[in-house]
Amino acid sequence: MNSGEVEVKDSSKVEARMSQGMVAVEDSSKVEAIREDERLNDIVGSAYYVAPEVLHRSYNTEADVWSIGVIAYILLCGSRPFWARTESGIFRAVLKADPSFDELPWPSVSSEAKDFVKRLLNKDPRKRMTSAQALFGFRQAERGREVLLYQKDLLTLRPPGSKSYNDVKVPLDILIFKMMKAYMRSSSLRKAALRALSKTLTVDELFFLKEQFALLEPSKNGSISLENIRTGFMKNATDAIKEYRVHDLLSSLNALQFRRMDFDEFCAAALSVHQLEALERWEQHARCAYELFEKDGNRAIVIEELASELGLGPSVPVHAVLHDWIRHTDGKLSFLGFVKLLHGVSSRTLAKA
Repeated sequence: MNSGEVEVKDSSKVEARMSQGMVAVEDSSKVEAIREDERLNDIVGSAYYVAPEVLHRSYNTEADVWSIGVIAYILLCGSRPFWARTESGIFRAVLKADPSFDELPWPSVSSEAKDFVKRLLNKDPRKRMTSAQALFGFRQAERGREVLLYQKDLLTLRPPGSKSYNDVKVPLDILIFKMMKAYMRSSSLRKAALRALSKTLTVDELFFLKEQFALLEPSKNGSISLENIRTGFMKNATDAIKEYRVHDLLSSLNALQFRRMDFDEFCAAALSVHQLEALERWEQHARCAYELFEKDGNRAIVIEELASELGLGPSVPVHAVLHDWIRHTDGKLSFLGFVKLLHGVSSRTLAKA
């Protein structure tokens, strides 16, 4: 770290409790434990570490992951990602500016490390990496897989005297349950689209999902039921996750009382379209998935049936909104419609379109 550059101050002690599926940024202003389903609206914390959604006064634990991204940026290059002479100027930079990865020493920093920081500093909290994913990335890099970080950059980010990430257990990721909940409520058409997308995941993306699947205690035949999920949840979930309306979450997966889910379907259910969309290779993911969907899941559908599949209400002008979703040549879903379907469009978002 160059002299004259910023340091992480002793008065702002940062403890990354990623092994608990949460992060606490401790300073003299405010420390508060919050539930995963709770939204906060107070602007607290040091200006340099504040996430964009905090300034919009609607945030949750994703804001803590942003703070870890700021710290990782500082540790790797010695400079703040967002800087101004006044607090209001810093806030404007956080909301409008993008961190620079062009100036020294970034050209000598691994592409994996830069990608790691970029995924932490995504302004959209839905696209931001979770703490469980970040911890997984650290551990895999330390094992030599170099999924997210070269080992030399990993050593820069590990606090002196801390134990090896290789010894840290990656917990169940609450995002997995949120995605599964949405999947179980989806139409058959959207499930087919998600299955096609899951087949385009990379080996490293699948490796994380494989570990998460194992934490749900699958049976010997490699599938899970509601009972497996309940057992795995109580055994492997962190206290922070257990506070997230456990009964409601498990109730949303009630359909698995009567059938089982194998790993292939789990990948479709657990993937985050928003996170994939944040990757540079998203266009390739989506195009490849659409080609698979064309072969295996696409079918002719009229606008009224599509509206019903999406659960749209009578107040939505479906012909005007969904017109470009269907190809005029054969009545099947277009690429635009496929991508929109992946996101799980609701009546409310369509009404704003």
